[in-house]
Amino acid sequence: MTQQIHNLKPLKEYRRALRSNGTPEEAMLWNALRNSQLEGKKFRRQHSIGNYIVDFYCPSEKIVIELDGQPHFNPGAQANDFERDEWLRSQHFRVLRFENCEVRKDVNRVIEAIRKVIFE
Repeated sequence: MTQQIHNLKPLKEYRRALRSNGTPEEAMLWNALRNSQLEGKKFRRQHSIGNYIVDFYCPSEKIVIELDGQPHFNPGAQANDFERDEWLRSQHFRVLRFENCEVRKDVNRVIEAIRKVIFE
């Protein structure tokens, strides 16, 4: 029997809260990913995998997308992000990280980087 690791019930309310209080950059990227706009691929936002809630997730490609703002730029947060990414990769997910400023500056470049990973 395989263990359920997606959208665990104890994280449901937290996922909802994150969706309701997203950053402007998350909203920008979500507008480009929602409704299967990118190569017909379905993306989910604030999706939990194990004990982690990822910003965006494409189930068919097992791609996790994380947007990093100021709170991610201190050594403790970077160590946590590294541990999280390593665990996700050990579960065969591809993890992409972008800084919020990259999305603000050129969301199309971020979309192209995601598209490139889809067709690797």
